[in-house]
Amino acid sequence: MGVDPGLRRLALGMLLAAYPGQVPPDWAVALVAEGLAGHTLFGGNVHDPGQLAASTAALRAARPDVLVAIDEEGGDVTRLAHATGSPYPGNAALGAVDDTALTREVYAAIGGELAAVGVTVDLAPTVDVNTADENPVIGTRAFGADPGRVAAHTAAAVAGLQSVGVAACAKHFPGHGATVADSHHELPTVDADAALLRARDLPPFAAAVDAGVQAVMTAHIRVPALTGDGPATFSRAVLVDLLRGEYGFTGAVVTDALEMKGAAVAAGGVGPAAVRALAAGADLLCLGAKVDAALVERVVAEIVGALGDGRLDRARVEQAAGRAAALAAWTGAARPPAPTGPAEPGLGYRAARRAVRVEGDPTGPARPLVVQVYAAATVAEGRVPWGLGPHLADVEQLRVVATEVDPATVRRLAGDRPVVLVGRHLHRLAGGPALVEALAATHQVTVVEMGWPGRWRPAGARAFVTTYGASHANGRAAAEVLGLTG
Repeated sequence: MGVDPGLRRLALGMLLAAYPGQVPPDWAVALVAEGLAGHTLFGGNVHDPGQLAASTAALRAARPDVLVAIDEEGGDVTRLAHATGSPYPGNAALGAVDDTALTREVYAAIGGELAAVGVTVDLAPTVDVNTADENPVIGTRAFGADPGRVAAHTAAAVAGLQSVGVAACAKHFPGHGATVADSHHELPTVDADAALLRARDLPPFAAAVDAGVQAVMTAHIRVPALTGDGPATFSRAVLVDLLRGEYGFTGAVVTDALEMKGAAVAAGGVGPAAVRALAAGADLLCLGAKVDAALVERVVAEIVGALGDGRLDRARVEQAAGRAAALAAWTGAARPPAPTGPAEPGLGYRAARRAVRVEGDPTGPARPLVVQVYAAATVAEGRVPWGLGPHLADVEQLRVVATEVDPATVRRLAGDRPVVLVGRHLHRLAGGPALVEALAATHQVTVVEMGWPGRWRPAGARAFVTTYGASHANGRAAAEVLGLTG
């Protein structure tokens, strides 16, 4: 006996699926026609603007109000520019500049590019307050570590995106910035009471709500004071009592990807996770990146089954589907008639240049040897090119793994030249600090930190340059500051 068609369409109306490749497969388009809320796009779906616009047009042909979402944060998390790196700095750089008008302008430019290719929801900005230097998943995605500054830039980013008709989605509620674990791989814990959360983590979300943000994304984090042993995504106290009751949010609550271990393991699979999130007050369920038709049908069956066995209330599910539909209606009504992309070419590069901070004297008498230290990417970032390489003119570059390279080899290759050592999160990279300090003992060393800088500064280094991100724009800015672009 099959699933009731009416209940199936109701369940589909709360799901954000995904598909592989640069052309939506038939099943992905068919599900949209049958009521699927929409799809989230990832780097593998993107080749160029023309191709992406054709893909989103195919989805809209199946149903005009389909939601097309993407993680386009600028900086280190980019899907549009995953092959080259983003032409915009990310939040940490914008927070370092601390010009809210610039933040609004950058986000409006990003939104213009998204609107031009048919994307309707940007799963951004990240509004977590990054208070843990060791945070492995937020870092440069945050506007900073000060709640007031993060709140001000949150409001500017939301206003910028939504000014061009792209719905913003503030994430990750109630705040992922104090974690030292990645919820893609495990369930992180934030050991804070409600008073600390209100003072430290929640002000940016309040600012987003005040700015009219259309969506808020949940965090797969455990906050024992609020959520008990489970993640916030499954907590009615967080999603209803706090977000809606206390902060007055009326838009769509979107889950982070339910395939992430912070949710799926806690619930026993993506389907049960979908049911628990809906019961807690979520409205739009992101399934993740690895989705096929069979997974969508399993989740639909789980939701319909939960309606039958009492785990889900019909009114709650209809409410969720209604909020997902309202988000789609907003994107349709707000869509500009003829989006043309950013009005000011080069905006992101100028913004990145303003963010660079230099401690010490990075100048030297000779062209340096540039040494880029390998750093693994997070799941959120994906494998995106980074570093100074594309911007160097007549400068030798060496790529190394900190734990595998012998400093004597680097010294020999450098000869009498100074060394520019480029890394991401060097303070917590295995072998990173030791390599820097070993080279600084014999050579003039300038460190270019393209991740979250933390408080560490290497002994003996001549200069320390902070870019607050590793986007294409950040790399060019650092190369310009060092005089390496020609």
